[in-house]
Order: sequence, then structure tokens, then C-alpha cells
Amino acid sequence: MTVDNLVIDNSIKSIEGITEQLIDLKTAVEQRINLHQYPSDIRPVVISQVGIMRMCLIAGLSDKTPRTEKDIPDNQMSLASGAYWATLFTKSKIGALIEALLKMRYHDVDADWKSSAVVSRVIGREILRGRDLLMQEGGIDDWLRFSPLRGGASTSDIPVLNLCVGSYGDDMPATLDINSRAIANTQILVAGTTGSGKSNLLAVLLQQMRSASSDTHYPVNFLLFDYKGEFSDPANAAWLSHFDTDSSAILNPMEHPLPFTPFKDFSGKPVNELNLYSTTMATALLAIASGAKISANMDNRLSEAIVNAYKANQMKPVNFKMIFDHYNRLLPEKKQGEMDSVKSVLNQLVNNNIFADEDKIDLVKTCNIINLGRFEKNGIIAKAIVYFVISKLNNIYEQLPKQAMNDERVEIRHFTIIDEAHYMLGFENKPLKNLIAVGRNKGMSIILATQNMEDFKSKSIDFYANAQYPLIMKQQQQNDAVLKDLFGVSGSQLQELKQAITNLQKGELITRDTSLAELGLGTCWKKIKVSHLI
Repeated sequence: MTVDNLVIDNSIKSIEGITEQLIDLKTAVEQRINLHQYPSDIRPVVISQVGIMRMCLIAGLSDKTPRTEKDIPDNQMSLASGAYWATLFTKSKIGALIEALLKMRYHDVDADWKSSAVVSRVIGREILRGRDLLMQEGGIDDWLRFSPLRGGASTSDIPVLNLCVGSYGDDMPATLDINSRAIANTQILVAGTTGSGKSNLLAVLLQQMRSASSDTHYPVNFLLFDYKGEFSDPANAAWLSHFDTDSSAILNPMEHPLPFTPFKDFSGKPVNELNLYSTTMATALLAIASGAKISANMDNRLSEAIVNAYKANQMKPVNFKMIFDHYNRLLPEKKQGEMDSVKSVLNQLVNNNIFADEDKIDLVKTCNIINLGRFEKNGIIAKAIVYFVISKLNNIYEQLPKQAMNDERVEIRHFTIIDEAHYMLGFENKPLKNLIAVGRNKGMSIILATQNMEDFKSKSIDFYANAQYPLIMKQQQQNDAVLKDLFGVSGSQLQELKQAITNLQKGELITRDTSLAELGLGTCWKKIKVSHLI
């Protein structure tokens, strides 16, 4: 069949292990374009996986070596990676060039060019050909002499975030629609006991979001609270390449203050805004110290101390030491040397020095992993970090314009992922409420992951109403009320659902899917076998 019948569409699959085969080249390119050292507030450039693939594909197709039938190898298609992301062929309208080069190079090769398997193998072969050429001495330097193709941002370029997380029982790809205008929201709840494959699922979600978007004008960045320290562990550094980032994304407040201040700037703002903020901030500090005996007088004194600290600092962001000092000044002189419950909380925050006094990074425009692995999970410091960082995100989102959108999709700017989220769900958590309720109009989404599904049954917020995708993995125990809320089932269907969850193996999950149930053809849930990534 003539190559003129060539078809490039979303059925083009990646060959097995293609990402791993490009790691050395990716590293070499990044070393070539980055400085040996950067200031603490500037991160080195990280090339996206799709960007490396496109570079290799164009380099391979630029090679004038005659092609034969042997250039269509019998490579194994990758079930884990699925189709190449659309931006490989569409960014900067480069698809026409790729198609023209393919037709030119394979003009005399007789093959079934309407077959997506044939085209997939040819694309894979040309990517690897380009990798070999670029890895030759001087290959990268020759390539970098040419300016990369660039195009202006357009809402038509908003990426399709249809995340392939694994497969259904019939080996059909299992996808989660994250940014279609047809869905109500993009919040994800994950519940899975130790050993259920929860960490791998989070990695797959991140990998899919980043692969689909990091090569576009609308990248989805993320902030991961790493309670177990898995994603921050140097032994797992290879994981980071799946997310188009590197070790510079890891923030360890045990070693260095987080490079931003959690406090708002009230320069030029009316005092009544500060008064309201001080009350909210005081409530936050007291909520973090759950179990401490704090009187109404202490609460009021703390609010006043926050206001006084801001006024003394000319309404610019303060720090915990300033608040401590102003709180102490408000005490009777004979009690200023004593430690009460509020001073105890503030003292811990001062001594641990967990935040910088100014912003050195933009949390929304960068990818970050905060290592909480060495803090007591239910302790004041871990709670304070998560609470005030989420509060900071809220402050940033207040300043952002509404998310971009087109006729089919909306922009997603950022995902906040809280692993072991039950530590943040057991008390009144206003910033988390705001992030879920208000952030979606600014292109924000959130993933809450915990061990038991009942952790999401909170008195302070209805997490179920905000969960587009409940992903239920292996559970030690099941809560009928939660399952009814999440899946809308009762009676015999509830029992069937519970049995399906009981039978789950490691790396499998149950999620809500009403498409067949609405037609009377099946259940309102489906089982997914999650792709293995880490």
C-alpha cells in the first residue's frame, strides 16, 4: 500500500520502554543547556519527555539514509504508556512536517500504511534513530544550533487531560477525563490500605497529567505533600523523570526553610482586611494545636498580636517570631516569662524555622514535593506545613485570572496532592475547603489520598459532593454509608460492590462509572487494573 495513505492520529501507540531508552539523551541535553550551578530561587531546565521524543523524531526523519521494509521492526507495543501524547505531532503545527518527512523517507517501502500498528512501529524506529544520531559526538551541539519551533499560546492548544490510568477487565484503556467541559469537577479521592498500590496510582496520575501538558503552553504543575517520604527519597530519584521534573523539586523543611512565606502582604490594603485575616490565622494556629487548652482571651490576644506584628512591619508579611514577640508583649509583665498553650505552639514553629520570610518560588508555576517523612505525621509541625501551604495556595489563586477554556476543554493549572490526607481531615480546615470550593474556577484540582474510605466522611466539609472520581483500592474495612454516598447504591447492588472491593488485588481499584447503569446494562462501577510505573 502506498505511503500516501499514511494516517497519524490518536491511535498511534508508543513502543515498549521508549521512555527508558531516551533517559541518557534527556540527561545529556539537560546537562548541555543548564549551568553548573543556579541560585537557590532558580531551578535548572527540565526537558519534557514529549519534547525529547519530538526532538528525536525530527532528527531521525532528517537522516537521508534510504529506508527499507527492515525499518518497520516488530516492536512490542506498550500497554502501560498507551498512545503518544497528541503534542508530539501537533505542537507548533509540526504535524504536517512530520507527515511529509515520513512520506519522503518511506516512499518506496511497501506496507499497510493505514495500519496504526505499522505507523506506530515506524514512529518508534525513527525516534530511536534520532536518539542514536544525537548521541553521536557533536550531535546535540549540532541540533541546539537550530532554534526550536515556537508558537504563541492559544486556547485551542489547551491539552486534553484524558488520563490513562490502566485497563478494564477487557484490556480496554481506562481513562479519567480531567478537563472536559462535560464533567462537573476534577477532584479525586483515593482510598487504599498499605500495600494496595496507592503510591503507584498517585505516580501514574502525576505522570499522565505531566506528559499530557508539560510540553504545552498550559502545563499542569503540582504540589505533593509526601508524608511517607517515598517520592523525596534519593533512592527513588528516577521516579521524578516520569513527572518531567528533577530533584530540585524536592523541598525538605527539616533541612531548609520552605522558599516562600505563608503570610499575606497587606501593603496598601485596608486595616479591616487585616483584622479579618488575623482572626482566621489565629483560628488556624489554634486548630493545629488540637488538644491544647486555649481560652477565649488567648484567642483574642493572638489575633491582636498578628495585627500588631503587621503594623510594626509596615503591613508586609510577618513571621512566627514576630507574632510570638507581640503576643508576649500583650501578656501581663509577670507572665511574660511563662509558657502558655499559644506560646508553646508559636515556639515550636519558630524553632523549626519551616518557612522563609519572602517568596523565592511561585508555587503554582513550579512543581514541588514537600518531604514530611521525618516529621510526626499528626504533630504540630506537619499540620502547620500542610495547613499554611494550602493557605498560601489560596492567596495565590485569589490573584489569578479565571482559567482559560475553549468549546471542549478548560485549563487546569495545578494539582495539589495530599497523601495520608486523613491527618488533615480531622479538624476544621478552612483553607482546604476554599481550595476545593473556590479553586476550580481558577484551574485548580486536588487529590486526597488516605488509607480508609471512611476518612472522607468529615463533619466540616462534604468531600463526596466534590469528588468526580472516587478511586477505591484494597480496604481493611468498608463503610456502608460512605459507599452509598460515593456510588449511590443500596440493597443487593451495595453487597455486590462490597464483594468487588473485597476481591481487589494489589494495583486494582473500583471507581464510579454510571454510563452502562444508566442504560440498564450493568453496574454503576468498574474495576481498573492500574498501570505499573514505580
